[in-house]
Amino acid sequence: MAKLVCHSHLLLLIIVFLSVHPSSQRQQHTQSQTLLKIQQLLNYPSALTSFSHRSNTTDFCKIEPTPSLTLSCYEGNITQLHIIGNNGFPPLPRDFSADYFFATLVGLRSLKVLSLVSLGLWGPMPASIGHLSSLEILNVSTNYLSGTVPLQLSHLRNLQTLILDHNKFTGQVPGWLSSLPVLAVLSLKNNMLNGSLPYSLASLQTLRVLCLSSNFLSGDVPDLRNLTNLQVFDLEDNYFGPHFPSMPSKLVTLVLRKNKFRSGIQTALGSCYQLQKLDISLNGFVGPFLSSWLLLPSIKYLDIAGNKLTGFLFKNMTCNSELAFVNLSSNLLSGDMPTCLKKDSKSRVVLYSGNCLADEDQKQHPSYLCHNEALAVQIPPPSEEKHRRTYGKQVVASSAVGGIVGAIAVVGLAFMAAKKFYSEQNTKTPQTRLIADRVSAVNTAKLLSDAKYISDTMKLGASLPAYRTFALEELQEATHNFDDSTLLGEGSHGQIYRGKLPDGTFVAIRGLKMRKRQSPQVYTHLLEQISKLRHSHLVSALGHCLECHPDDSGVSRIFLIFEFVPNGTLRGCISEGPPGRKLTWPQRIIAAIGVAKGIHYNLPLLAESRGTMGTTVSSPAPKGSIQARASHECKNDVFDIGVILLEIILGRPIMFQNEVGVLKDLLQVSLTTDDTGRRSIVDPAVHKECSDESLKTMMEICVRCLSIEPTDRPSVDDILWNLQFAAQVQDSVREDYLSHQGSPVSSSQQV
Repeated sequence: MAKLVCHSHLLLLIIVFLSVHPSSQRQQHTQSQTLLKIQQLLNYPSALTSFSHRSNTTDFCKIEPTPSLTLSCYEGNITQLHIIGNNGFPPLPRDFSADYFFATLVGLRSLKVLSLVSLGLWGPMPASIGHLSSLEILNVSTNYLSGTVPLQLSHLRNLQTLILDHNKFTGQVPGWLSSLPVLAVLSLKNNMLNGSLPYSLASLQTLRVLCLSSNFLSGDVPDLRNLTNLQVFDLEDNYFGPHFPSMPSKLVTLVLRKNKFRSGIQTALGSCYQLQKLDISLNGFVGPFLSSWLLLPSIKYLDIAGNKLTGFLFKNMTCNSELAFVNLSSNLLSGDMPTCLKKDSKSRVVLYSGNCLADEDQKQHPSYLCHNEALAVQIPPPSEEKHRRTYGKQVVASSAVGGIVGAIAVVGLAFMAAKKFYSEQNTKTPQTRLIADRVSAVNTAKLLSDAKYISDTMKLGASLPAYRTFALEELQEATHNFDDSTLLGEGSHGQIYRGKLPDGTFVAIRGLKMRKRQSPQVYTHLLEQISKLRHSHLVSALGHCLECHPDDSGVSRIFLIFEFVPNGTLRGCISEGPPGRKLTWPQRIIAAIGVAKGIHYNLPLLAESRGTMGTTVSSPAPKGSIQARASHECKNDVFDIGVILLEIILGRPIMFQNEVGVLKDLLQVSLTTDDTGRRSIVDPAVHKECSDESLKTMMEICVRCLSIEPTDRPSVDDILWNLQFAAQVQDSVREDYLSHQGSPVSSSQQV
């Protein structure tokens, strides 16, 4: 019996050997023949020539690597083939056929890596390339391959790297590239590709390297912020533009050199903490040079030469000690070269000629040249002779920077919750209506009616384009050269226009006057703060543009570009609309929560701004530490919330400062009366629907917000807790009412 088992096992091994071994031998023979055929077709490399003369041509895996040939095997199968020529020398045979050559490569069925570099290959890339189904890396750079990038490459589902550099490929960058599920490296440099980039590139989330330099590509770059793995992005020497592309934050290398970009530059670059190389030279970028670029944590190479960037440099600016190359040449910069850039001059290359800097070590232009050219790329002031509709008086800050801080507050007090509720009731009549502003000495009342429009299209959490600097041409086109028909209104700080961008987006453009000789470090920092204000309860700034004084390059006006939402203001939804169109009591509570959340999100940024400005901004805040002054300003914001709550409860606008104290006392007295007494002062449109506990909670937190002593006012967290409690008790009353009304129906339905 034991012998029978042994013989059975032996027979099984023989069968397996006979069934597998011949196949393996055939595969090795096929690969050997393929290598010999490759040598015959290319007449190269010499290592394959010596291999063809061996008696045993199945030991190809033992071929030693040379500069022209490298083979790698796994379990007897060729998995990597690298053939490197010498710029097409020796030349290919006259009867060379690319079709036959690539068809021959199909014999290497286990091939994962194929490099055919500098061999002089010419003609269209054959469709047979799609049969190399195991291919993960394909590099056919530095040849003369022509025609369009073949569709058959889309069949290579395992392809991770595609390098077609230095060929003669034409046509557009194919949209089907997005169908390659694991593509990580795409390099199409130095070809003859044209047209715009396909938007489908934005879905290649595995992409780490995208190099498209030295082609004839044009148009705006698709929004690539979803490519969170992208580290290298190179568009050098094309015709892309005019807008700065929206980039992911993990970039290590960004090269936009020598294109047609004409807009401003995203301040979002400040969040690219891994960025080591930034080259935006030889374009037409406008706007301020931000000192934060010199301080990027990983930056080593910075080239902004050949643009129209403006601003002042200071000796005491700081920069990353790892910077090895800095080129600021041929811009419109003034001031003094930072001392940090002049240190370690032997180990660092710093170029800055062609500006208007005081440093004369490198050739500079006279100061007036930078001033005049800076004016040419900024928005000109609108004609003073045009007829103006006015917004009424505005609280004037004691400095121009105060105007910017006020603008931040305008952003902060706008909210999306009321926009959502009002839009749901207004879908049948979506016409745009601007509610005129009234004379007001109360800052919050002004903010309620200034540049906050309720939208019938914006939704909570809607995405926004990246913050950027706008160019003159964009804003002129958006406003029909600042035509009077686009003017929304005018205040003491300047005009507000409605504009329409090329993609159909409507924006509100507001001009803020700056005090002459205002430190640019202050406003550039504040612009960076504004750019961070992105929240579902904020009307966000989309960008800015600078206007300079004619006698120097100081900034005279800052234009802030906001998202435009057209259906009115919070005040209009509470006090100025017809009874059937006003916000309900639950909607008003949710709107108040939205306002508080927006301000709660703003406070750290505003505190940072106030701390950075130091004594530059005139403020009524008490003397002492920066933290104490910031805390005082935050309590002022709480007072503003109280004024908003007053309008929400009473249903009418608060137009004068002395009204606030009187109405606060009225609320305080009503809290000591019964339910009927409290409701008697509430907006008649909602006084019947609000629950007693909800109304009482709203009144109590409103009175506390309006306390004379700032220290007696609640925190924003406390306000939010009370507002959310008011919403909860109001909702519970409504549920009880519906349950009571619905119970007989439920019973009858069961019967």
